[in-house]
Amino acid sequence: MIKNLFKRMLGIDKLEENLRILKELETKAVASTAKAQKAEEQAKASPKERATARGEPYVAVLDTHVNKDNIRNGFFELDWNAEFIVQLKQAGYGYDGDPDEEIVDRWFRDLAGNMLAEAGEANPGRTIGGYINVTKLGNGRAEVE
Repeated sequence: MIKNLFKRMLGIDKLEENLRILKELETKAVASTAKAQKAEEQAKASPKERATARGEPYVAVLDTHVNKDNIRNGFFELDWNAEFIVQLKQAGYGYDGDPDEEIVDRWFRDLAGNMLAEAGEANPGRTIGGYINVTKLGNGRAEVE
């Protein structure tokens, strides 16, 4: 009782309340700063990095190249993350131990064949465009010719 009376008389109770409020504001400011930094990092991240951070599969065509001398030949440069490989394995395109590039190649061949079939262009027994060559680029990337 007497302690509280002295605190009120000397204004210490007000100082303690202000200190408590300042600590709350500091905690909120630190949390807000951390949230802003995370949002900034996500804004700077690539679509692949954002998908990977969310644990979502990601695949994209980075570039398409056409042979100037023979327009029937060219290649796509694909990029993917580990989650996409897991999704392909679950869909039956590969097994543990298979190189990622081979798993993606199986999927890509199937995708291309399905697109041709839907367009009425598929001809069973005929190789379309000759061959597909996969060049490993590293870091989850490959060129598919």
